[in-house]
Amino acid sequence: MDKTALRDAATVILVRDPGGAPSVLMGQRGETAAFMPNRFVFPGGAMDAGDRDVPLGSDLDPGCVDRMDDQSPPGLGRALAATAIRELWEETGLRLAVPGVWPGEPPEDWHEFAAPGCLPAASALSFVFRAITPKGRPRRFDARFFVADADALLGDLDDFSRASDELSHLQWIPLQKVRDFHLPFVTEVVLAEVTAALPSLDPPETVPFFDNGAEESLFRRLGGIGPMQAIGAKG
Repeated sequence: MDKTALRDAATVILVRDPGGAPSVLMGQRGETAAFMPNRFVFPGGAMDAGDRDVPLGSDLDPGCVDRMDDQSPPGLGRALAATAIRELWEETGLRLAVPGVWPGEPPEDWHEFAAPGCLPAASALSFVFRAITPKGRPRRFDARFFVADADALLGDLDDFSRASDELSHLQWIPLQKVRDFHLPFVTEVVLAEVTAALPSLDPPETVPFFDNGAEESLFRRLGGIGPMQAIGAKG
């Protein structure tokens, strides 16, 4: 695999107590990571081919699907929702799920997720941001950011015992303190969008899109406004 090639990816911003004292779930990438070392990030990662075939216990909001299809090959929304839920499970051990029976044998990387009788729940996800990593980076992603209420999780919100070692220092960080942490620029931008919309976590009518896929950085809005050149977009 060419790891410098642009890959579709999904990220989950879980918000706890959005109408009161909101906090978000983040973890720290390792110092030897090729992409964003030492930064605090949301759970997420690249889409696997098998994510296209994962059964969902609940579907994405139709408006989210429409905005994800805007300036993308149609049909990616469902697969990227599965990616977001899988990466959340792998990196934190938390299940965004509903009770249900998996049709047939789950893929290997979904075995433990499905074991208690769980299906991925995409209806909890709202598509809120898209960003393409600028050229020249060691890893490049066409990342779609989803937000979800932590109340949609099954199980203990503070139990990270099943998490992989990809993220360390997993924690719920109060929004008022999150900028004290070492964050990527795009994470700060997404957080500003999410914070401005609170207490609502509903899908926005239009979705910001940092498009660094061309020769110049563009800021677009999916589902409405046309492109304009970004001012100070850093990716």
